[in-house]
Amino acid sequence: MELKKNPKADIKKNSAFYYAVGIAAVMLITFLALNHKTYDKVDFDIASLDMGDLDDEEIPLTEILQTPPPPPPPPAAPEVIEIVEDEEEIEETVIESTETDENEEIVEIEEVEVEEIEEDVEVPFQIIENVPVFPGCENKKNNTERKKCMSEKIAKYVNKKFDTDLASDLGLTGRQKILVAFKIDKTGAIVGVRARAPHPALQKEAESVIKSLPKMKPGRQRGKNVTVPYSLPIIFQVED
Repeated sequence: MELKKNPKADIKKNSAFYYAVGIAAVMLITFLALNHKTYDKVDFDIASLDMGDLDDEEIPLTEILQTPPPPPPPPAAPEVIEIVEDEEEIEETVIESTETDENEEIVEIEEVEVEEIEEDVEVPFQIIENVPVFPGCENKKNNTERKKCMSEKIAKYVNKKFDTDLASDLGLTGRQKILVAFKIDKTGAIVGVRARAPHPALQKEAESVIKSLPKMKPGRQRGKNVTVPYSLPIIFQVED
């Protein structure tokens, strides 16, 4: 015989609803339990407080003590001034008058020689009145010919004395240019030699050659010996 279930007696019916209600009830109880506060009970009788005791309290009075000012200091004793006799004799300075009398003899002053200091004046080679004379140029008639002769003599002297093989020994090639400047002083001597070259060895060689120039007749300006600056380019080609 087959058993048939009554739909009303099915216990699984509405089980999800009852489950949700149960969960909500558990969460509510837990929340209330966690937030529940308890306080200690203190027995306090307001009627037993006697407010009259506060009125009988005595407030101490603050007394201000006036301190008398300190007594004035005793008067200072007067200083005793001791008089010391000055035994040192002081010589008085007598200022004599510098005014002369009309009867006083006037002394004549001899002439004072003033030594004239000669200044070392420099005059450029291009505008000097009398150019320095290089040895061998004395027979030239005018200043223009002496300038030309001097330039030619110096160039010939440098070409003869300068060691052009020095550049190749130093590993230099091509065109080499050396600028040399010097002065011919009031005595005709060569001074103040300066050179600028592509290599220090060439510079030293150029200065050595110029310093060996012979002494000249000094240049003159307005009848006085003067210093004459002179510049000279030294140019040569080094073959590869």
